[in-house]
Amino acid sequence: MKKYISKFHYLTHDLPDFSHVQQVQMACGAGANWVQYRCFTKPEDELIDEINEIAEICDEWGATLIIANHYDLLDRVDAQGVHIDDSDADLASIRKIIGPDKTLGVSAAGADELLKLQSTGVVDYYVYGPFASTNTEEPVGHHPLGFNGYRQLEKLGLSIPVIATGGIQPDDVEPLLQTGIDGIAISSAMNLAADPAEKLKEFYRKMY
Repeated sequence: MKKYISKFHYLTHDLPDFSHVQQVQMACGAGANWVQYRCFTKPEDELIDEINEIAEICDEWGATLIIANHYDLLDRVDAQGVHIDDSDADLASIRKIIGPDKTLGVSAAGADELLKLQSTGVVDYYVYGPFASTNTEEPVGHHPLGFNGYRQLEKLGLSIPVIATGGIQPDDVEPLLQTGIDGIAISSAMNLAADPAEKLKEFYRKMY
């Protein structure tokens, strides 16, 4: 079943003075319609409380909410899917657990990973990167792909949306989309900006 995948993925992350709830309020208020909740610092019971609070915000704004990695929580919270960072995870089993209606995204850092993921038949979208050096999304040991790395995807014959990630700035958006990718995922470029909401709008202006 083909699912809607936004062109713009907003990713929260753990920051000392900018909570996940505040990040989502900012992003949705500025126009984001796809939120990936990425928290690695709280126990599961606290995650559930925060996800439910964030889900209310997303529902109010009509945004899709995706949880990073914690697929076991999907039956306990109001989220539309899960994103798995580990491309070696047992994705077929995860799909059985979450069911056919939930969205399943997976991170990949190489063409061989993309082809392997496509062969599973259970993935709805890929997040592929890093595009450039970044302190939040770059997998250890993986070099930035740059524009050429995304242009190479045309040779693979992929049938699932590819979302670029990692160190993307507003001026990168148009040439990235020209490589044939389906969208971008942004975190630190917005969350660490002096005015995150204005930065999000700057990205949107470049995309639409």
